[in-house]
Amino acid sequence: MRLPARLFRCLSLSLAMLAPAAALAEPTAIYLVRHGEKATVGQDPELTPQGQARAQAIASILSRAGITAVFSTPTQRTRQTAQPLAQRAGLEVQLYDPRAPRALVEKVKALSGPVLVVGHSNTLPELVRLFGGAPGADIQDDEYDRLYQLTPAVGGTVRTVLLTSPTAP
Repeated sequence: MRLPARLFRCLSLSLAMLAPAAALAEPTAIYLVRHGEKATVGQDPELTPQGQARAQAIASILSRAGITAVFSTPTQRTRQTAQPLAQRAGLEVQLYDPRAPRALVEKVKALSGPVLVVGHSNTLPELVRLFGGAPGADIQDDEYDRLYQLTPAVGGTVRTVLLTSPTAP
């Protein structure tokens, strides 16, 4: 009888020691998108109707992902792209400075649960790299449908899946 009790205590101690490491290894998805289609006039243009439809599509795609935080640059077009999902999830859109990408990466890495980041064609590839993902080809000026899904894996690697965000017909 002594051996099973001793074995049980050792097993319990081992599990207790491994629990914090297992919690750290839980994957968190990071979704990154460019803002939707924007108007061609003004310093800080709003989304076009097509861009608004894309923002709604992104909200639909990610509505069941369990998003815990939504980040956007301060421009109207990025905030308008982030807002539909934030509203569905009952979250506030948190603003970040696109000129300080490392600060955003550190903030997101400290969170748990899936996160959405809305940025620009010239900032998303660098953010994907800083998160450890593979951004692929440069984002073209007329390309609005790229949706990155980054999933941290054991050992510090990051799995990059490139999805597409549709607009309404």
